[in-house]
Amino acid sequence: MSLHSYTVAQNTTENPRQTEYRLFAQVTRSLLECKGEDSKSLLAKSIHWNRRLWLALQADCALENNLLPDETRAGIISLAIWVDKHSRKVLRGEAEIEPLIDVNRSIMEGLSA
Repeated sequence: MSLHSYTVAQNTTENPRQTEYRLFAQVTRSLLECKGEDSKSLLAKSIHWNRRLWLALQADCALENNLLPDETRAGIISLAIWVDKHSRKVLRGEAEIEPLIDVNRSIMEGLSA
């Protein structure tokens, strides 16, 4: 099966919540792989991927036509800002990666409910 066929099949069988969960699972798995590794390159790639995910959520929540309740949107934007700040600290060696993993897992729990 070609990649295009796989993507089309996936997009027709997954709802948006499942897609978000799958993406969070992939990013979080990447962050978990960094624990105990000394690879700065792997860490930077995983942190960057996580930041891009959160930046996309932040941008989506900032749109006026977003259907989420205002309180939920504000919470996601606040988390995205925190993720960005904490990620910079992790990359500088000033903080641990575990809180980023914990936040992602909490979001995944909410998406699976």
